[in-house]
Amino acid sequence: MLAQSTNITEKVYKKLSIQVSLNGLSFCCFDTLNNTISSFNEVHFKNVSKNSKIEDLFADAFQSHPELIETYDKILVIHSNNLSTFVPEPLFDENFLGSYLQFNTKVFKTDFFAFDENVNYNMNNVYIPYININNFFIDQFGTFDYKHANSILVNKLLIASKNKDEKRMFIHINSAHFEIIVIQNQKLLLFNSFDYSRPEDFIYYILFTAEQLNLNPENFLLEIIGDITDESDYFKIAYKYIRNVSLIDVEDLRWNNYFSEAENRKHFILFNS
Repeated sequence: MLAQSTNITEKVYKKLSIQVSLNGLSFCCFDTLNNTISSFNEVHFKNVSKNSKIEDLFADAFQSHPELIETYDKILVIHSNNLSTFVPEPLFDENFLGSYLQFNTKVFKTDFFAFDENVNYNMNNVYIPYININNFFIDQFGTFDYKHANSILVNKLLIASKNKDEKRMFIHINSAHFEIIVIQNQKLLLFNSFDYSRPEDFIYYILFTAEQLNLNPENFLLEIIGDITDESDYFKIAYKYIRNVSLIDVEDLRWNNYFSEAENRKHFILFNS
């Protein structure tokens, strides 16, 4: 981490969270004294080709945004991709991380695997981080913490489900894939990721998952997170087939920042980091 110190006189009471993907990054600075978000920005990589080096794209972003090289007490890098899976602690063996992922993604012997522990819920999230992006951040910051976006997402939803006995389905929308999470009173019943390109793909996977879990579209609760509004074709098709569908309530999240409801929903993971 940059300027990590145990001397209270050297602390700046600032934390930097950076959410990274192959298409860009978003980041925010937390005022840790007041537990508020003091600044936020996002960068979309344009004109990316097969010959583009991701390190160069990140270097350009750092040159354009000097707040990324300020001094922080803590730096968290959040890897955002669909290369992750949750494993219950009784079935988990750190020596076989790749074997857990091979059922839902193509893995190679050269892949680097990592995992995030969730002690409170007795499970681990196994994933493939962007190792070249991590190497870039090592050059920039020295040391830092990193975890997967889905670890933050699922943990937040599990906490919020306390004493809620009905099964609830959550959809987190990304640009080319979305996650389905089904939770019941702090128990993770299902987590899966699906590629999609049109609304028909989107609703097919939702209804298929509901059928597998015996969830009646007339009864179960569906909440959607991410870059979506109730005018979106994806929201409209969900509303057509599922009676109780809504955008996730982010009022509790908004108290620590000045961003809109839509921005809090879009950056739900980053703002909860």
